[in-house]
Amino acid sequence: MSVEILARIQFAFTISFHYIYPPLSIGLGLALVVMEGMYLKTKNPIFQQMTKFWVRVFALMFALGVATGIVMEFEFGTNWATYSRYVGDVFGSALAAEGIFAFFLESGFLAVLVFGWNKVSPKMHFFSTVMVSLGSMLSAVWIVVANSWQQTPAGFHIVGEGLNARAEITDFWRMVFNPSSVDRLSHVLTGAFLSGAFFILSVSAFYLLKKKHSEFALKSFKVGIAIALFASLLQLVTGHSSAVGVSKNQPAKLAAYEAHFDSSKSADLYLFGWVNEKEQNVNFGIAVPKFLSYLVHGDFNAPVKGLNAFRKTDIPPVNFVFQTYHLMVAIGFTLIALSLIGIFYLWKGTLSEKRWLLKLFVLSVLLPQAANQLGWFSAEVGRQPWIVQGWLRTSEALSKAVEANQIIFSLILFTLIYLLLFVLFIFLLNEKIQHGPMEADLVPSEYEKQKMNFQNN
Repeated sequence: MSVEILARIQFAFTISFHYIYPPLSIGLGLALVVMEGMYLKTKNPIFQQMTKFWVRVFALMFALGVATGIVMEFEFGTNWATYSRYVGDVFGSALAAEGIFAFFLESGFLAVLVFGWNKVSPKMHFFSTVMVSLGSMLSAVWIVVANSWQQTPAGFHIVGEGLNARAEITDFWRMVFNPSSVDRLSHVLTGAFLSGAFFILSVSAFYLLKKKHSEFALKSFKVGIAIALFASLLQLVTGHSSAVGVSKNQPAKLAAYEAHFDSSKSADLYLFGWVNEKEQNVNFGIAVPKFLSYLVHGDFNAPVKGLNAFRKTDIPPVNFVFQTYHLMVAIGFTLIALSLIGIFYLWKGTLSEKRWLLKLFVLSVLLPQAANQLGWFSAEVGRQPWIVQGWLRTSEALSKAVEANQIIFSLILFTLIYLLLFVLFIFLLNEKIQHGPMEADLVPSEYEKQKMNFQNN
């Protein structure tokens, strides 16, 4: 295997493993704000118990996210030194902003969130919860900005030549608000909300199946299903907006999404199929005729730029991009259906009786994770062969000194370490879920006791 392929496999593996945890943290952070806000509003101790339980789970997600994210920054220097030199000024500013405005905010208030129940007032604790949630979202903002700049670079110029060439920011805010950043950020955040919501739904459904912690589980389910329905429907809007943006800024990627080859024709919207790149058709495919043209241009007969308009060396792996994209979309509609069915039986008051549905919700935790991974695969592979669209090819971004055997050794090492981390994560998560919410969490905190004594006196 070539050094390029091995380096790409290593980065894909490490980022895929890391990307399990940040979406869960972001989604759980939003749910914590809702739960603790409900507690402040209603004074119902069950909401405080819910918040305390999910905070413990959130802390585990946060720890794994930090531990697995550090590795990727070192990979930029070891395997992708030319890339790091080329985009260092741009990528470095975004990562610095992520550290200053997001990580410090999130980690600083996390201590109050986890340990401050008996130390600060309820309003101050709620403020800490909001700040932690905001910090997790801001972290996503700067990472997506950096990645989006690679997809649709703006606000920069190139200084130097050859191996010494590098991108230098000329307009920071044009770099931040590059043509794809807002669309991609909204899509990523809604995917994260779905990850957190369906994780809560999965655990709650498990308790309902086992007939354990029933009141806790039912109220947690209500919070989770409300977020799930909101985020799954919003994902339709953000997904459409993102696809329209791709059609304008990365037409080769959109053409690969739908295996559209002929630029003179309107484009069909495929439900599924298998792309035969040599014959330029989709085998076993079912499509809605001309519907992609309508979604992109508002006109069924409008032509859409096809893959034949590009040089063969500038076309991504079409079938891989097609499959990952369509699987992501299929999962998105499945999540909408599950959310609507869950709301329906919850409204009827028969959710606990529908064991088949509860079993589906237990397994549904995997769906948003799969959709998030597939979305990243289709977005990143879809811009190949470019690592910075139109400016730097992936094949040119490698370190000149790194060798294949070095990458293989580090990949094996990362695989073993990540496997151990994942086993530890599953073990600790299972321990927390099996133990369930603590009865002591229903007891008022020392601060609340003192406040009640003061009011009574």
